[in-house]
Order: sequence, then structure tokens, then C-alpha cells
Amino acid sequence: MINITEEMQKLVDNALKDGFPCILATSSSTGEPGVGYRGSMMIYDDETLAYWERTKRAGLEHIEANPQVVIMFRNPTERKAWKFHGVATVHKTGPIREEIKAKTVQPELDRDPEDEGYAVTIKITRIMTMGGEIVQER
Repeated sequence: MINITEEMQKLVDNALKDGFPCILATSSSTGEPGVGYRGSMMIYDDETLAYWERTKRAGLEHIEANPQVVIMFRNPTERKAWKFHGVATVHKTGPIREEIKAKTVQPELDRDPEDEGYAVTIKITRIMTMGGEIVQER
């Protein structure tokens, strides 16, 4: 069972402000890896992360072809780090898109002045330490 802790929520939700944005790892349908920062990463609910996808580049293409992703969070100041494995879903329209947009940090929305971004949710299947220890698993 996945139950994102209050500590994880606080740290992930403040990652950009604290100077340690999350990193999203993806893979195309042919296995080509991709990795990039996601400054808008947030906890959506007890078992889901979310972010605002504004660039619509390779990361989005990868997710649409292969929704298996990993999000890496690391805050060396707090000495906390986790890897969140999960399955991503893109929300191009609708209430989930609007809800995530409303929770997105302002600097990320400022980089999308035309409001063309999408919401992405990631249903977490496993949380691990950086050393590979499983903290939680579905």
C-alpha cells in the first residue's frame, strides 16, 4: 500500500522553493531514456504525485508512449531522498488539469503564459531510498 507521508509531502511540495527540484526519468517506447527537472512536482493525494507539463517535449512523448516513470527527490540540507516509481497519466483538459494548474507554483505558471500546459498525475507503485531500500510498495 502507498501512503505518502506528511514529511514527503512537505519536502516535495517545497522542492523548487528550497532549491532542489524533482527529477523525472522517462523512457520511450523503444527504450530511449529521458530525464529532466520538474519544478512544479507536487503531492496530489496520498498515493499520487502531479506536475504541470509546459514544455511538451520528449518527456511528454515518452509518457504517452510508455507511462512507467521514476521521480527522484533529494534535499541534501534535510538529508532526505526518495525515488517514486509510478504510472503517469496526461490530463490535457478537464477538472484534474484545472485542479493541478491551481496548485502549481507560480514560477512554473509564469513560464506558460498562454496556458497551454497539461497536468500529469503519477500513481505511485513503489517508494525507495536512494540506496534501493523499498520504503512502500503497492
